[in-house]
Amino acid sequence: MTADDVIRLLALEPHPIEGGFFRETYRSTATLPAVAIPTHPGPRSVSTAIYYLLKPGHVSELHVLPGEEVFHFYLGSPVAMLQLWPDGSGREVVLGPDLLAGQVPQLVVPGGVWQGTGLLGSEGFALLGCTVAPGFDYADYRSASRAELVARWPAFAEQIARLTPRG
Repeated sequence: MTADDVIRLLALEPHPIEGGFFRETYRSTATLPAVAIPTHPGPRSVSTAIYYLLKPGHVSELHVLPGEEVFHFYLGSPVAMLQLWPDGSGREVVLGPDLLAGQVPQLVVPGGVWQGTGLLGSEGFALLGCTVAPGFDYADYRSASRAELVARWPAFAEQIARLTPRG
């Protein structure tokens, strides 16, 4: 199966902001009022879920959300996720099928942690899922320039450059 097969079979579309391909598969009809989630600028669905696919040459650009994201690895090649924490630290985690090599099939990104993801290697594709709670809203999505991110996390300049293709 190719990336284009998966894109067609799952009716994925290009992501309008961060790169890759996606389709929302779930949006809770229940909502949380703004007073219940002070980190968000308004009411939100309790939870949302998407399929997310990366091909060679595509990345999930570095971004931050106020709520938690749970990533799920479904199939394909492993991906490396860079996480940049508010205290100035960072780490790279590999989502993939090889548990013996330290890859993980599921990963939580806390709210307020910058994250971006790319394929390991230059071949294949990766199909992931992402569940967000409170639910995703484009109003919550924040990106930053490469220069801003490197200034805060200089030890990760090389990874930041790879995950900010638009500068």
